[in-house]
Amino acid sequence: MKIVLGLGNMGTPMALRLLAGGHELSVWNRSEERTKPLIHEGAIAAATPAEAELGADAVITMLFDDAAYEEVLFGANGVADALSPGGLHISCSTISVALSERLTVEHAKRGIDFVGAPVFGRPSVAEEGRLWVVAAGADRAVNRARPLLEAFSRGITMVGEEPRQAHAVKLGGNFLISAMIHSLGEAFVYAARQGVEPETFFESVNNALFQSPFYGAYASIMLRPPEHIVATIEMGAKDLRLLREAAASRQTRLSLADQMAEIFAEAKRLGPPGQDWAVGQYRMAQRRGVAL
Repeated sequence: MKIVLGLGNMGTPMALRLLAGGHELSVWNRSEERTKPLIHEGAIAAATPAEAELGADAVITMLFDDAAYEEVLFGANGVADALSPGGLHISCSTISVALSERLTVEHAKRGIDFVGAPVFGRPSVAEEGRLWVVAAGADRAVNRARPLLEAFSRGITMVGEEPRQAHAVKLGGNFLISAMIHSLGEAFVYAARQGVEPETFFESVNNALFQSPFYGAYASIMLRPPEHIVATIEMGAKDLRLLREAAASRQTRLSLADQMAEIFAEAKRLGPPGQDWAVGQYRMAQRRGVAL
């Protein structure tokens, strides 16, 4: 039996891919309503995270943030003490490097294998089973995790033997996404002030230089904001904060990240809350692009 804890926009399609791959699954989510699509496909719903662990040999967590991990793993009815020695924990979330280090220590005390395996991709990519996994951990643990990770991914990159390394890479990747959005936003503001439609500017530059579907996807979101928001500006701010904390822990300064942190703080202050990550950054570029 395998367990998935956290059935949000990413956890649900990942769990469905595991079920489609023939894995027996127990699931838990803070909001019980989110378990229904999984039950319909054959999963067993648990009342608490600890209950989900009964008889399980592996748990995958896809929780929102460090606070959720603290509650689900170390709180009342938590997972950390419910996992049996010899078990496996795969963390697919975007969490702090510090928390990943703590999980490594806590699991080692209990004789539990731990793999950091955060994923790149939006929910639609998860539904197709085409996420990209960045994995780190002991060889034995990663080999145990690989069949599960392959159920919802198109590829896996091994980045080291310490789970923290995978979570560090994920934060670095999300920083590159924010930096890309930031540069696109300012370039669109520049083009508009020169009398060139941002769409026309992007088509020209992307075809000539980048030829990137990824750039294209984010440009589309920025210029034509979606009705359904997947990633919010608050999530972007959280990931940037975790990146800067990880950098500081290794005596590293990232000047662009420091500048962008000010922009995210201003975006959160001005609102509206819950706006799309890319759209929010573009709006900030438009606000800040007016020369005084």
